[in-house]
Amino acid sequence: MRASGGNLRNGILNLTLKDAGEIHASFMPFIENGGLFVRTHKEYGLGDQVFVLLDLVDEPEKIPLTGHIVWINPVGSSSRPQGIGIQLGADYAEVVTKLENHLAGMPSADRFSHTL
Repeated sequence: MRASGGNLRNGILNLTLKDAGEIHASFMPFIENGGLFVRTHKEYGLGDQVFVLLDLVDEPEKIPLTGHIVWINPVGSSSRPQGIGIQLGADYAEVVTKLENHLAGMPSADRFSHTL
């Protein structure tokens, strides 16, 4: 069962990104305002709104985020993990900048992400 589009989904998703490799695998810079991929076995639909607690390297506290689902890797979708991609709003620009700063100078040509 999934929530109808636009309603905040019950429950909290946790995303821990403790190094540049994990950030690269989960960050979705090709999404307007940035996005994050969250591994989950819960069923969601495109457009659903979710709440995520981001545990980011070097941050003393978890960062609360809300976003709309714009990407879904269903179970059995190639070699990518099951989960969802959420689009962050413009009000999370500081979080996106932190993610980008952790990736600065990191070669990405030979690294796979959870989405592309």
